Amino acid sequence: MEKSPELRMVFVSISSYDSAVHIAKILVNEKLAACCTVNQNLMSIFGWQGHTQERHENIMMIKTTEAKIAVLEARIKELHNDEVPEIVALPVDSASASYLEWVLQSLAD
Repeated sequence: MEKSPELRMVFVSISSYDSAVHIAKILVNEKLAACCTVNQNLMSIFGWQGHTQERHENIMMIKTTEAKIAVLEARIKELHNDEVPEIVALPVDSASASYLEWVLQSLAD
């Protein structure tokens, strides 16, 4: 494993599987994400406008770098249907050297 100070894992919840796949393809094609994994059929329970909501959701796990985060966030907000989309970026402490190299190559301009 190799330290990866620039690697980020971004989580985005979205109600529609088709929308998640659509957004994922755009992010990869625009080189804002090296890879997007979509996990289907999850249940979220959350407070919204004073009420408890329940919604079946899909979670996108987006692999990117710190340098891409601002543009990635803006692009997700353009494409996402929610008024306040969940966009959470976490640093990845370490990754295999070959995977890290692949991510960096995938996102090169």
